[in-house]
Amino acid sequence: MGGKPDIIRAVVLIFAVGLVITGFTSLQASEERSSSTTKSSVSADSEYMAKAPLNR
Repeated sequence: MGGKPDIIRAVVLIFAVGLVITGFTSLQASEERSSSTTKSSVSADSEYMAKAPLNR
């Protein structure tokens, strides 16, 4: 029974490190996407509007 708290600490530490790594990578991805996505989403929306017929 003496080894179980060490295992729990290790699992919690691994989870916390994974959470921190995931946070940093998502921040970097959102910074990269915010500069390039704005231009591409505007052009994609305009292409869709030109091709799609109006349903009234």
